[in-house]
Amino acid sequence: MARILSIDFGRKRTGIAVTDTLKIIAGGLATVPTGELLSFLMHYFEQEDVELVVIGLPRQMNNVPSENMRYIEPFVVQFKKQFPKMPIVYFDERFTSSLAHRVMLDGGLKKKDRQNKALVDEISATIILQDYLESKQYKERL
Repeated sequence: MARILSIDFGRKRTGIAVTDTLKIIAGGLATVPTGELLSFLMHYFEQEDVELVVIGLPRQMNNVPSENMRYIEPFVVQFKKQFPKMPIVYFDERFTSSLAHRVMLDGGLKKKDRQNKALVDEISATIILQDYLESKQYKERL
């Protein structure tokens, strides 16, 4: 069975999460340098069956896309060229970094570990994916 993969795109680093094969639970996969993201995904897609990619949609409180969208759009163009058959959906990523910090704090991580930005990105991608799995948008795809 195929997985769903999510991307929390950043200018320097990108967090990645995937579902289990039953698409019930999201789990962190990796944080990779953004310049190596397409290569990482190519290798991952060769090893794992992925049916959908969820990309975090950065929005401001007034629902307008944030400035980070100008970095995401060129990536999506490149992604579609490299993986033309892979479906993509955008999913609201507001507050995921704050939630990631809360998860780390609630999980008892030490301050030094909570300052690990790569871990924050991976947890953010996991939150995006889990929220997507629980959303009406996903349930309508079933």
